[in-house]
Amino acid sequence: MSEKYDRIKLLLEDDFSKLQNANILLLGVGGVGSFCLDCLYRSGVKKITIVDFDTFDESNQNRQMWSELHLGQNKVEALKEHYPGLEIINRRIDEDWVWEFDFEPYDLVLDAIDDRNAKLALAQKCYKKLISSFGSAKRLDPTKVQVSDIWKSYGDKFGSKIRYELKKRGFKKKYKVIFSSEEAVTKEKGSFMGVTATFGLVMCAEAIKEIRKKEIV
Repeated sequence: MSEKYDRIKLLLEDDFSKLQNANILLLGVGGVGSFCLDCLYRSGVKKITIVDFDTFDESNQNRQMWSELHLGQNKVEALKEHYPGLEIINRRIDEDWVWEFDFEPYDLVLDAIDDRNAKLALAQKCYKKLISSFGSAKRLDPTKVQVSDIWKSYGDKFGSKIRYELKKRGFKKKYKVIFSSEEAVTKEKGSFMGVTATFGLVMCAEAIKEIRKKEIV
């Protein structure tokens, strides 16, 4: 009889056990984070902790997993219903929280948040295990989504601000970022699921790539 993870095991072979044992922290479960979560879970990652404070509203329905089923409900509480075993932290992710939180137990930290100061603190505190998402809004072409280290990313004003602020703080380390080289098609914060979901799925794929490199028992 076919098992749930037969297909992914065919791809990962012995590395599949690393996914089952990896301990992942996902910050933000909106348009990018919710698709990353779904991908991680369906790929066999068992130990996932998500952090978010927000509730689902009607505007989320064009791009966020499960949002139409849980209007008005807290996101992390609602998502726990769909992903058994999920650990949740109902908390706003700001700079103070980043500096106070213990990231040591986690093999990877996946950043799908919008707060600039929190992103800067994450880079400084846990760049060795960080994968960070830049802006997915205002774009329509998912084929322009790319992965590089922070200093080689381009085409994103939000990312440019992050690089500028990191330089001001004397930060010179590298970490992996997901960004789009597509020029923004609007000044408003419009969102297309084709792009936001791609960011999330790419984040998941990059997380799996990093997990396979690690010595995880």
